[in-house]
Amino acid sequence: MSRKAKQIIILVVFIVTVIATIVAISLIKKFKPSDQVMDINEYYQVENNEALVILQNGIYDKMALYEDGAVYLDYETVVSLINKRFYWDNNENLLIYTTPTELIKASIGSKDYSVNKNNESLNHPISKTKDGMLYIAIDFVDKYSDMQYQFYESPNRLLIQNDWGDYLFTSVKKDTQLRVLDDIKSDILLELKEGTKLKFVNNEVIYDNGFSKVMTDDGIIGFVRNKYLTESFYERIESTFVEPEYVQTKKNTPINLVWHQVTNQSANNNLLSDLEGTKGVTTISPTWYSIISNDGSISSLASEAYVERAHSQGLEVWGLVDDFNPEIDIVRVLSYTSSREKLINELISSAIKYNLDGINIDFERIPQSGGIHFIQFIRELSIRCRSNGLVLSIDNYVPREYSAYYDLEEQGIVADYVIIMAYDEHHSTSEVSGSVASIGFVKDAIERTLTMVPKEKTIIGIPFYSRLWKEDHSGIVETQALAMTNAQKTFEVNGVEAEWDSTTGQYYGEYEKDGYIYKMWLEEEESIDLKMQAISKADVAGVAAWKLGLERSEVWNVINKYLN
Repeated sequence: MSRKAKQIIILVVFIVTVIATIVAISLIKKFKPSDQVMDINEYYQVENNEALVILQNGIYDKMALYEDGAVYLDYETVVSLINKRFYWDNNENLLIYTTPTELIKASIGSKDYSVNKNNESLNHPISKTKDGMLYIAIDFVDKYSDMQYQFYESPNRLLIQNDWGDYLFTSVKKDTQLRVLDDIKSDILLELKEGTKLKFVNNEVIYDNGFSKVMTDDGIIGFVRNKYLTESFYERIESTFVEPEYVQTKKNTPINLVWHQVTNQSANNNLLSDLEGTKGVTTISPTWYSIISNDGSISSLASEAYVERAHSQGLEVWGLVDDFNPEIDIVRVLSYTSSREKLINELISSAIKYNLDGINIDFERIPQSGGIHFIQFIRELSIRCRSNGLVLSIDNYVPREYSAYYDLEEQGIVADYVIIMAYDEHHSTSEVSGSVASIGFVKDAIERTLTMVPKEKTIIGIPFYSRLWKEDHSGIVETQALAMTNAQKTFEVNGVEAEWDSTTGQYYGEYEKDGYIYKMWLEEEESIDLKMQAISKADVAGVAAWKLGLERSEVWNVINKYLN
């Protein structure tokens, strides 16, 4: 071989070697994991007066405050995700919490709080405001809430667990790294030792590119290659919190309540005559009290003689308080702690003075903005009723999405009885005529209620009246409520023979007079019988009727057939 040929071969070999080396280096760079480490403080970027919130196994979208050596969560997060019984009175600068027996109050910014007027304190402010938001110390929230928390520094991070059940875990089977992204070229957050336990984020195991998103026990979230992880396993995280017990002031027999409309003191004297013809009534609720001032003052028609007469007949008396006075601002009354307290004090004082057995709340003018204040009033009133042996019952519309702020679920916990007014399906301002309480409407009311309220606390209200609708070619001209006897007489006088309507479960009739069409769906023994069948089948606590004096005496036989 010539010298020139040898030189060419050597050159080719050299070039091939160089190319191979370049390719090898390139491949090594491509497949070699990055050893670049990212500082966790840079990764989470938390300010000194903040703390990252990790809820269950994911990062929450709001920061906590870290001040005065304590961690604070914002009020909205506390009540929406952890414990809705915390209440902020921003009018009187108070944070309030209620238990079955205690009223806990703390001024905003104070280290001190009162428990039923006994003073206690923390070594840091219980709450504070910043940029118009209220923040509550997490250790104070923890005292009363079904949760567990841990706090870590550098960076500041608060781990909260309040959703209990099975979570998906894994462990490291060979030393590896927790990375920022699901890529071997991504920066390293932590070196993970063999045996390190990890929780899967969102309970999902495998990502398409061979990584899983996991969290360490101290709240660092990142990605690990699946080949370094053991098989996943579920582990149950359980609560150690002991829920407070709301003891129900419960009656041993089914409740047969009738509301008694009392508009003046003289009407109290008619109790015994109004009760003539009734059978099996266990409870009477006179309309005695009404809110008359924004400071929580009430008017009263309470009568000692009335209560004595009722008790002599074996009846309990649950005094009713309403919010019907158009001069009052019910949200104003309920959103100030001082006016709630005045209202509660006056009700309890009158109940004790007149030897009442219970209080019946009939607030029908609550707007959505007043819902949280209304339920706080119920919580606070329930403490006083419970300590005085008084039954607390609350009247409610049939549950609908638009009235969800009345919070039947919470009522069903803190109150003794939730009464559903299963009538006014078509009412005085309805745009179309129809039944006051069709059987379908009543059954739906029962079904909806029992998804939120225990059956032993549920009372179903039924009507003792019908509506006569007057219409012309343009629609409804007027409507009026008629007692059972008057409704039947109206048909008789006008020569109407009502026919049974199986859809509504009522007799229906109509007639023409003076150019108008009159329509009516009757409430009488057969329609009440159908309603009582549904009530009995649901095995609820009892029945309530509006109102005493509108019924035919035969109706009591029907009601008692099912209650007894």
